[in-house]
This record gives sequence, structure tokens and C-alpha cells, in this order.
Amino acid sequence: MKYGEQEIEAFNIDEKENYWDNNHPKNYTIDIELPEFMCRCPRSGYPDFATIKLSYSPDKFVVELKALKLYINSFMNRHISHEDSANEIFDALNRNLKPKWIKVVADFNPRGNVHTVITIDSRV
Repeated sequence: MKYGEQEIEAFNIDEKENYWDNNHPKNYTIDIELPEFMCRCPRSGYPDFATIKLSYSPDKFVVELKALKLYINSFMNRHISHEDSANEIFDALNRNLKPKWIKVVADFNPRGNVHTVITIDSRV
């Protein structure tokens, strides 16, 4: 196993080192786009690809970007549905960041003539 694969496999999004202090207490929004998300269909094992869009207004913490990249890459060999992956990402980041608000959009590439977009917003 190569060093990057080892790092992804051992990664834990819940570790405190993955979150940095927010040094700016004003209201502002962080928008992050992750265009290379991949997971595997839990039924067929076929790969599913998506763009994950994350928006949040930080309170005390911000997510470290390399940590977010490793977390998103940790899904690539997991057999998980579109809905479960989007909800897991939202729940992990919401739990650890405790932001003023957070929104995750998982826009999956069409497969078999089906295009899925999952939106989870703490403000709704």
C-alpha cells in the first residue's frame, strides 16, 4: 500500500487536529467545492462520482483543508449510497465544527439516466 493510501485508510475526521481555531468572530461564509468525490454503489459496486459543495459560517472552528480532502477521499472504496454519504459528511462536519450554519450539496454524476442531488442544510 502506498503512503497516500495508508494516510487515507487511517484517517479519522473526528480528531481535534483536523479543526483549527476560527480567528475571525464576525459573520462570514466559507464555500468549498470538492469535484472528485467517489464512492461505490452498495448493490453493484459500480463507482459513483459527485461534486460535493460545502458552505458554512464558522463559529469557533474551521476545518483544515487537507483533513477535508483526506476525509472525502476516504469514501472512494466504501460501498455507500448517495444519501448515506451526503448525510455522513454533513453529520461529521456539523458535529465537529459546530458552525453557525452548514450546508452540504452532493451533486452526483448521472448514471443509468438518473441524476441525484442531495442537499442538507442546517437552516431548513
